[in-house]
Amino acid sequence: MTSVTIIGGGIFGLACAWEMTRRGARVRLIEAARIGAGSSGGHVGALAPHAPENWNPKKAFQLDSLLMAQDFWAGVEVASGLPSGYARTGRLQPVTDADPLRDRIAAAADRWPADCAMRLTDAPVGDLAPDSPSGLWLFDGLTARLSPRAAGAALAQAIRNKGGEIIEGQNPGPLTGPILWTTGTPGLADLSRDLNRPVGKGVKGQSALLHYAAAHAPQVFADGLHIVPHADGTVAIGSTSENDYAHLDPDGQIDALIAKARTLCPNLRDAPVIDRWAGARPRARTRAPILGPWPGRPGHYVANGGFKIGFGMAPKIAQVMADLILDGRDAIPEGFRL
Repeated sequence: MTSVTIIGGGIFGLACAWEMTRRGARVRLIEAARIGAGSSGGHVGALAPHAPENWNPKKAFQLDSLLMAQDFWAGVEVASGLPSGYARTGRLQPVTDADPLRDRIAAAADRWPADCAMRLTDAPVGDLAPDSPSGLWLFDGLTARLSPRAAGAALAQAIRNKGGEIIEGQNPGPLTGPILWTTGTPGLADLSRDLNRPVGKGVKGQSALLHYAAAHAPQVFADGLHIVPHADGTVAIGSTSENDYAHLDPDGQIDALIAKARTLCPNLRDAPVIDRWAGARPRARTRAPILGPWPGRPGHYVANGGFKIGFGMAPKIAQVMADLILDGRDAIPEGFRL
């Protein structure tokens, strides 16, 4: 039985720990603070696909992961007895001009399963549909959602129930065996120092959670804003992308997000705000996840850089990292290598 230590209790660390535990490895996950303390503890949970035109390995990898997600999260829920909030509810986007979208819709038909089709509609479903200047909306059936905090708790419990060990509130001591570093923004800084070149940095994001029940409505993407209804009677709104910031506390920028969401979706006008969140999300210089061995450190591996797409990429990343560490099989796309 292979013994693996994973440093970091965000979505990459938890997903990899679950996959390796499920395959029979002896896994110990160490988190310096608490599960989901970093960028995986926000609200939004939008599992949205990349645009299907101009296809590349990153988009193909993400599509594989999004299609794996339903079975992945169902397995986590069965093993943990807890909800993840996962559902493939689709996404609506208001359309200004339909003509440029014809190629996108055709590309989705070529590459996505038929039941996840992208199409134009003049009759959007759900009570969060924003106004559209053309009277048309773009709907896709591939987009899904989950609750980041619920998903993290479900993964942690599934790992424990399967015999894995999770240690919170401690820094790692002496380490042996394969070690996987999934430490988000601090991990990118560590890599940059160790390799003496910029690998990535943290980008501040802020989001809000409103009390409004629309569990089965599609999520909305409009004017750069994600509006995501969750199964627990809440709607998440996010997020900002701030390259320069003085602190990681929520601030007045969230008020602008909330005001924009209320304008786009009038049914949210009186929905009370129940939580505000801010954190640094790890963005690699390439904007693709960083996966594979840590150069110059035999037995050490990295999974990092899940900026905006971490939850959507997690099932596939867990698979390829387990393949690499447990079986020595390298299926990492070239553009994801450090």
